[in-house]
Amino acid sequence: MGSEVSKQIQRCKAVSMEKQMLFDLNENCGETFPGCDYRPTDRKNWMASLGPKELHINNIVWPGTHNSATDRIGIPCISRPFAQCQTLSVYQQLVLGTRVLDIRVNENNRVCHGILLTYNIDVVINDVKKFLFETTSEVIILEIRTEYGHWDPPEFEDYLEEKLGMYLIHQDDYVFGKTIAELLPKRIICVWKPRNSPQPKPGSPFWSAEYLKDNWIDTDLPSTKFDSNLKHLSDQAPVSSRNFFYRVENTVTAQPDNPVVCVRPVTGRIHGYARLFINRCFAEGCANRLQVFSTDFIGGDFVDACVGLTHARVHGEC
Repeated sequence: MGSEVSKQIQRCKAVSMEKQMLFDLNENCGETFPGCDYRPTDRKNWMASLGPKELHINNIVWPGTHNSATDRIGIPCISRPFAQCQTLSVYQQLVLGTRVLDIRVNENNRVCHGILLTYNIDVVINDVKKFLFETTSEVIILEIRTEYGHWDPPEFEDYLEEKLGMYLIHQDDYVFGKTIAELLPKRIICVWKPRNSPQPKPGSPFWSAEYLKDNWIDTDLPSTKFDSNLKHLSDQAPVSSRNFFYRVENTVTAQPDNPVVCVRPVTGRIHGYARLFINRCFAEGCANRLQVFSTDFIGGDFVDACVGLTHARVHGEC
């Protein structure tokens, strides 16, 4: 018992120390970077505002959400705080400016996070289609994966093609060098990551797991995650010379051996440092590698930071 208490005390000290490290880094380095002052006048249509003919797919800094469809997961006030990573619906996230969605499904077409379930995947698809109907030039990366511990939904590719076929951008390495205007009216890059079924093949309406990569570090220590994100991003090739999307997640995750296990207070340890991260990318010489940037509980300022950097790239400011 005594050793367990001692362990928890050390864990709390480590968290406190790393929170202070990020705070001090932010105080010393600030949050400035090319495009940091830019604010889109219409987040719902920010890609259209930047110009579909000027906006190349590999030059976009894509604001994304982690565990995107968890706004109504679990039981309110009981299990929900342990799995909810977003409070906005998928449609509301897209209107806010999110352009990368992370959706987890089980064998019954239900969205899930671990063992906790929420609505049917139809809710997500309908939200996406509603948003696309209301806009003209916004492109979405829709990542759908079978959650760990579950089986693939039956005939899922057929289902997705039936629902989204008219919008799907087929798997093709040449897409990365194209502008949004060259892809229209197709508007969804759908990355399908099954656990048991074969991966999508070249030319398919769906993109395989190799086209959306990350280096997930499972930790609740914010400075550890921040530094790891920088290191792994630095190891990537510049966006102009790679044919896959690379994601950095501005999140930390609760650990079972720590007394704080609800998502919001844990991820809050790093949540406010997205602009600092972009600042440090420039300081470390890896800003030209940043592409998909995701977060829990996405807000307007996070979107603005991504759009601002994209604006600076389009206008040759970085």
